[in-house]
Amino acid sequence: MDNRYIGELVLDEPAIAAGVERVAVLLNSHYQDAIVITVVPGGILFTADLVRKLTFTVAMDTISCPHTPGDRSNQSAIVFHPNLDINGKDVIVVDDAIESGGTMRRLVEYLSTTYSPKSLAIATLFVKPGRVDIPFRQFYAWEMENDDLLIGYGLPWENKFRNIPFISKLKR
Repeated sequence: MDNRYIGELVLDEPAIAAGVERVAVLLNSHYQDAIVITVVPGGILFTADLVRKLTFTVAMDTISCPHTPGDRSNQSAIVFHPNLDINGKDVIVVDDAIESGGTMRRLVEYLSTTYSPKSLAIATLFVKPGRVDIPFRQFYAWEMENDDLLIGYGLPWENKFRNIPFISKLKR
């Protein structure tokens, strides 16, 4: 692996595991049955870890909206081919992080206006400061202190480094 981009450690594997547990506890206290829609590809690792900690009935689907990390004006196409009927259901959109929030806002607005879920919420490992307002309930473990570009645990740089088991600052 090309380590020249891996900078200062932000969340190690135990901190990520604790964050997954924290979000699972929040969701378990709120839901009895829900559809988890994973934002792919970034949310795959967090979703895999998270759903194994959920004690309620879970059905799963995916959605995508390619973007550049930190892009506040992402206008790329939303790709959602629903395998499940989300109308009248509790829906949780899961991603690794909310960075600027622009893409997540578009995704949840799309789901809430195109379909009629009973409720719609967001679950992420962490959120960054200065993100756009997203008027849906958010469950997360960590709030980052700054807006550094991060890599690992689903977060890419040039579509690489998602497989690093920890999160570090991007070193350029």
